[in-house]
Amino acid sequence: MEKNDNNNVSSSCDVRIHAYKNGKTMEECKEEARKNTELFSEEISKKGEVSWARILEVADYDELVYKLTLKYLRQRGYDIGYNKMPRVKA
Repeated sequence: MEKNDNNNVSSSCDVRIHAYKNGKTMEECKEEARKNTELFSEEISKKGEVSWARILEVADYDELVYKLTLKYLRQRGYDIGYNKMPRVKA
């Protein structure tokens, strides 16, 4: 690990401050995914399902936010499908 002048471990490996797509931190990505989860919960209750393509579009093609959104939807009990059925439904 890299050390700075004060013999402290550098924060370069600290996931809390690592920048992901568009300079977002992991916490910002998680928060965005949680907001998306709320949005999709409403959409699924109205339409019955939502496609993975729609989720990716709303996540602005950010793979981390997309995967976290799917994770949070699965944790809420939604069927998130699989590669031959790329959709999320109740």
